[in-house]
Amino acid sequence: MDISYYDFKNLPDNIQYEMVKNMGCIVSDKAVNDLQYVLYELSNFTVEIVYDLKRNKMAAMNIFHIRNSYVC
Repeated sequence: MDISYYDFKNLPDNIQYEMVKNMGCIVSDKAVNDLQYVLYELSNFTVEIVYDLKRNKMAAMNIFHIRNSYVC
């Protein structure tokens, strides 16, 4: 399913998170201290989810309009 950057941004946070987890392609991940940064490619944009490893939950989600052409 393709969704535009703008339509995705208008979705509730929990729906955004579920879409990224279920349909996104992991491009990279990196752990720094107690945080894990996971970069996903979805449709024509990129989403970074930051996980708090100590609390075992999502700390932040950043959505980037620019898509880096990674092969998933």
